[in-house]
Amino acid sequence: MPNRRDPEVEGRGAAASSNPPASPQIAGIPWELPHTFLGLEQEPGDFGEAGAVILPVPYESTTSYSGGTRGGPRAILEASRYIELYDQELDTEPGLHGIHTLPSVELTRAGSTEAMEELRSVYGRFLDAIGERFPVMLGGEHAVSAPAILATAERRAERLSVLQLDAHADLRDGYEGAPWSHASFAYRSLEAADFVQVGIRAVSSEEVEVARSREGITIVWADEMWRDDTWMDRAIDALGPEVYLTVDVDYFDPSLVPSTGTPEPGGGDWYRTLAFLRRVFRERTVVGLDLVELAPIPGMHAPDFLVAKLLYKLLGYHFEEGRR
Repeated sequence: MPNRRDPEVEGRGAAASSNPPASPQIAGIPWELPHTFLGLEQEPGDFGEAGAVILPVPYESTTSYSGGTRGGPRAILEASRYIELYDQELDTEPGLHGIHTLPSVELTRAGSTEAMEELRSVYGRFLDAIGERFPVMLGGEHAVSAPAILATAERRAERLSVLQLDAHADLRDGYEGAPWSHASFAYRSLEAADFVQVGIRAVSSEEVEVARSREGITIVWADEMWRDDTWMDRAIDALGPEVYLTVDVDYFDPSLVPSTGTPEPGGGDWYRTLAFLRRVFRERTVVGLDLVELAPIPGMHAPDFLVAKLLYKLLGYHFEEGRR
């Protein structure tokens, strides 16, 4: 399995390569941690052994208000290099199951529609290549989730359920002239999947009408989450047996994650969210996930670390279920 040196013990070298040249003259030099998730050292052969495979997609084209999501995947990977591998909640090191990080995907700049068509093909090839291993995508803006959901749904026997943690419903039939906008990913996916949307607190009247008129859409409003925890049962009951999880980081209250393009007050907190997601992994089969819309703020590292730690927790929940 891949391994990781502790930067506090090993220190850092000058090279940035994940795989330094195989040369006896430079063997043993204390290279910096690789720029992979958790800083895990990986060789080309590790791809076939990893329990999870991460696909960074630093795509940004249709963001509104403020941008920066293109830097999200790299910020998550950089922050993850300083996560402690032992998970107290699970009493194990989830990283021991093997987590392989692929290079970032560079999509066409011919337009958002063309880019999302390309990503649907890319993500399908990614799924075919990894087989039964667990797929993770790091965005980028939320538009990237629709092609991943559609490609996933094509490969599942059951109708797919999407669990969407988000401040926004993203149920517009296009936004600012772009049908494949970050504000439209859920609408673009309705043909292939049902949706359970958790943490919603900023919607248009158009989106409310879509949610009311279409079957297969369940909304858990953010204010509902603060009354008691009965919303967890309602959300899980609405999910089918196979679930794709998409997390827009603006789901969290901006006191935790201000680093996003459209922050909304009153979002989710840390421990209640983890309790809910652990139940989801235990009670349903999660077939893939993505984390999107992190727009790093220079000098503010806590949000980057929170999102990286969230991914590690989710991988831990996935591997926990695999051991049962």
